Amino acid sequence: MTETTPARTPTVGDQLAASVPMARTLGLEFTETTAERAVVRLPDRPEYRNHVGGPHAGAMFTLAESASGAIVLAAFADQLGRAVPLAVRAEIGYRKLAMGPITATAVMRRPIVDVVADLDAGTRPEFEVHVTLRRENGDVTGEMTVVWTLRPSN
Repeated sequence: MTETTPARTPTVGDQLAASVPMARTLGLEFTETTAERAVVRLPDRPEYRNHVGGPHAGAMFTLAESASGAIVLAAFADQLGRAVPLAVRAEIGYRKLAMGPITATAVMRRPIVDVVADLDAGTRPEFEVHVTLRRENGDVTGEMTVVWTLRPSN
């Protein structure tokens, strides 16, 4: 008798890497994804460095935006049949020179139940996701705020 391994359910990180080519291109590593927090790591790759040897600002922006998308997908997975999450706007501040691998940690700034209540009431809710970018030693190199919406599907 041959033993079979059950198929693994794709994670939010798997889904993002499959559906967002840039996340896959940068080799982003989705290390934690829950409705409370998403942590995504950008490995240190020479081809994505800038003129001072750290990760290019565009790569860091993509890292932070991807972390915000991961938490949104995790937080609203049960709403995806009736609404599409879309980024509305984003603002990033680069605080300190980033060197080596960088980790982005995203947290919701509005309770999920409030966002869903707005959706239930027939409005198109907007909500912020805050992302902190850090070096491996814990130093904060940047912060991003992404405003998301849930656009009703019908």
